[in-house]
Amino acid sequence: MRVNWNTYNPGGFFDELISSPGYARKPARRLASYLRGLTHEELLQKKTAAELAIKTMGISFTVYSDAGNIDREWPFDIIPRVIAQKEWNRTDEGLKQRLRALNCFIHDVYNDQKILKDKVVPKELIENSGNFRKQCVGVKPKYNTWAHICGTDLIKDGDGEFYVLEDNLRVPSGVSYMLENRRVTKRVFPELFENYYDIRPVTEYPAQLLETLSALSPRKLKSPEVVVLTPGIYNSAYFEHSYLAQRMGAELVEGKDLVVEKDKVYMRTIDGLTQVDVVYRRIDDLFLDPSVFNKDSVLGVSGLFESWLKGNVALANAPGAGVADDKIIYTYVPDIIKYYLDEDPILPNVPSYLCINKAQRQHVLQNLDKLVVKPANESGGYGMLIGPQASKRELAEFKRRIKAEPRNYMAQPLISLSTVPILGDRVVEPRHVDLRPFILQADKSYVTAGGLTRVAMVKGSYVVNSSQGGGSKDTWIIGDS
Repeated sequence: MRVNWNTYNPGGFFDELISSPGYARKPARRLASYLRGLTHEELLQKKTAAELAIKTMGISFTVYSDAGNIDREWPFDIIPRVIAQKEWNRTDEGLKQRLRALNCFIHDVYNDQKILKDKVVPKELIENSGNFRKQCVGVKPKYNTWAHICGTDLIKDGDGEFYVLEDNLRVPSGVSYMLENRRVTKRVFPELFENYYDIRPVTEYPAQLLETLSALSPRKLKSPEVVVLTPGIYNSAYFEHSYLAQRMGAELVEGKDLVVEKDKVYMRTIDGLTQVDVVYRRIDDLFLDPSVFNKDSVLGVSGLFESWLKGNVALANAPGAGVADDKIIYTYVPDIIKYYLDEDPILPNVPSYLCINKAQRQHVLQNLDKLVVKPANESGGYGMLIGPQASKRELAEFKRRIKAEPRNYMAQPLISLSTVPILGDRVVEPRHVDLRPFILQADKSYVTAGGLTRVAMVKGSYVVNSSQGGGSKDTWIIGDS
């Protein structure tokens, strides 16, 4: 049995590959035609080849559970997602615009606080933020940039347009899986890359990341000493930490590998101490320096924060950047863009309700079964309520939580997420997706060509996070030719 696009049914959702039964959208026509020529058995053979490649290449992630940390092979679907270059050009500009404005906001919050004095953003939101670091007040990092690496989550609604779902400005993860998805797809579908002459490459990301990090170096060196600071092998993103360090030619270190002497950071090596210029830290603020934040932390480095304050080492992302990585602050980003850049947002937000606002909170409480409720500072899909799929008990519990801590919650309508095809056991089926592109900013900006597409592998599910049963697929940006 071959792939039959006439019977493929996205169920009223906007499908990114098939516009109507039997008809593919223009950028994906060649892919749809190729897939139509394969039997389901041939596709399953390619799926098996992909799973073998993932196992051989050691692509894994860790799931935290009550039973302990479980190391799993990366969940991957072989059918690529296709986005037109013309559409991506606008998205690229919108992502750069957004990160520029967010960095202006973070810098202002820790220095002049003009946006708070002008009451564009309520001052109490910053004062009550779990990610505001009073220790960072008055700091002016190089290029006035705090968030050097950002992972912005995008979705498409029923109109087929991209919307920003949230910004990840602390320690965003997933880019290694974007790169490995491309490697696996090339191994499974080499003939597609021979016929598709205009698939934008993604392989330059590690070099771009190293260039961005090197630009932050306090010392003017041709090759600054850049290290990747990891919590260790039990962290869920350890695969990515080691992967990026290897691809950049940087050292992968834990806190015990670093020492601070006379406010300078050194790495312990077999040849003695080597001064470190840039730390790409994959550790949360509170565990970064036990002498400043959590005194019980064994993951960080005592004295690291003071070295950063004195300009002897660069930290990416900077401590305190998470003040803008807040689902409540997210609702103000269009105003933030207008305030600092005097521009209209290129990429729109998803409509949102703030539970801290009495009228909006009342609307949320009265319509809880129709909305998605998110805590301000959780990630990975944790602590979230999907109202239409929730039980009466869950709805009652969230009502109690919202009333108790309105600052900690916001709500959004359940978006009709776009779909793309995945390879099911018997047929090709539609599933909901989001997209996480990665944006770099230092002396210049860079955006990946596409990003990490995350897909809900369960029929009807909106949850795309790999930690909760989601998968991923390769993302192709296709030129107009």
